[in-house]
Amino acid sequence: MLTVILAICIVVAFFAGYLINKTVSDRQIGAAKDRAAAIIDDAKKDAEHQKKEMLFNAKEEAMSIKDAIEKENRERRSEIQKMESRLMNKEENLDRKTANLEKTREKLDRRSRELDQKQKKLAGMMDEKIAELEKVSGMSKEEAKETLMEEVGREARADAAVLYKKIEDEAKENADKRASEIVAQSIQRYAADHVAESTISVVNLPNDEMKGRIIGREGRNIRALEKMTGIDLIIDDTPEAVVLSGFDPVRREVARMALERLIVDGRIHPARIEEVVNKCRKELDNEIKETGEQACFDTGIHNVHPEIIKLLGRLKYRTSYGQNVLKHSIEVSYLAGMMAAELGANVKIAKRAGLLHDIGKAIDHEVEGNHVEIGVNVLKKHKESKAVIHAVEAHHNDVEPQTIEAVLIQAADAISAARPGARRETLGSYVQRLEDLEKIANSFDGVEKSYAIQAGREVRVMVTPDDVDDKGMPLLARDIAKKIETEMEYPGNVKVNLIRETRAVDYAK
Repeated sequence: MLTVILAICIVVAFFAGYLINKTVSDRQIGAAKDRAAAIIDDAKKDAEHQKKEMLFNAKEEAMSIKDAIEKENRERRSEIQKMESRLMNKEENLDRKTANLEKTREKLDRRSRELDQKQKKLAGMMDEKIAELEKVSGMSKEEAKETLMEEVGREARADAAVLYKKIEDEAKENADKRASEIVAQSIQRYAADHVAESTISVVNLPNDEMKGRIIGREGRNIRALEKMTGIDLIIDDTPEAVVLSGFDPVRREVARMALERLIVDGRIHPARIEEVVNKCRKELDNEIKETGEQACFDTGIHNVHPEIIKLLGRLKYRTSYGQNVLKHSIEVSYLAGMMAAELGANVKIAKRAGLLHDIGKAIDHEVEGNHVEIGVNVLKKHKESKAVIHAVEAHHNDVEPQTIEAVLIQAADAISAARPGARRETLGSYVQRLEDLEKIANSFDGVEKSYAIQAGREVRVMVTPDDVDDKGMPLLARDIAKKIETEMEYPGNVKVNLIRETRAVDYAK
């Protein structure tokens, strides 16, 4: 019974709670709907207000854009009107110019027609005059023209020869005097030794018994010495002397030093020879370096690459036609510097190029090419200046000299080589040079015969008087001198002396 009552109470409580919750929920839903409606109304009002504001702003912006566009259109219309006005003015100016050009063209056409008529009239008159002249002279127009051209050519050549002679005399009167003064002054201020070098060295012996010791048992000593030095030892009947022969002067000097020390020491055998030769080679290397440094010091040249200094030192043992190349280089440096000072040229470049101009001769027996090419390559390798390299390259006219210093190096080199006693020349090359001089002179028309005299420093040319007149002699002398300069190599200068002799012969009967 209690259970039934309890169940009934639970059911009643459940329905009571349900009814109460439903009532509360209905009230909340109603309140929520009221609030939602109010929010929607507010949102509609705000949207309407914003819409009105946006429309107002859009209208204002559209009005401002419209005003700007209208203003821009007004400015463009104004510019277009100005451009149209300028174009109208230009068209008017063009019309006026066109009219003026038409008038000018008409005037030119009229004048051209008048000129054509005058030219036709003048041509007719010229034909009449030419016909009259041909009738009077008995020659055609072409014959008269050729005769006139020949006459004018002869007169022009004669005038050119006279003018050339006058200019040459005036130039020589001033230039030769000044050049002679500069060269003479430079030579007087520098004095150098005469040639005394050769390709052999002689070692004096204390007695003839020393020759046997130098040869050694079965020639072992002399073979060892020749092998170590690369020099030939000539032991002959010459009393108390041994001759060293070799093309390399440095090796020959090493052999001379070693042999002299061996003679003084008295111990001559292959092991001792090797020891002394190596020691002498090291000492000579140091001496070569000191010699190069002394040459730079004597000439006042600084900042020279160490390898170039060594090559300068090697020139002490190199000769050219018997002239010591290092002494020749120092002499050229002095002479070029003195002449550069007199002429206002760059003294430093002249002296430096003079000292280095024959640097290639230090290794010309080891490297292919002539000494000029070798020297230029060496100087380029060691970053010498372009002015010095050009002067070295041009000192034998391998290239055309472009600077006054290059010309001075040529002159100083010729002076040093050509002065009396400076060089020895072989008989064969000497005779060949004289024959070449006479051959070049005889190759010109009008030359009867020629003689090379004064050891090739002058060529005396006899011309045929009927073929060469007095006015043409300066031109012929100049042509011969130019050909000698182009085709020959010679020390100093060669004087071209032309002689024209006219003889009249008759007999009294």
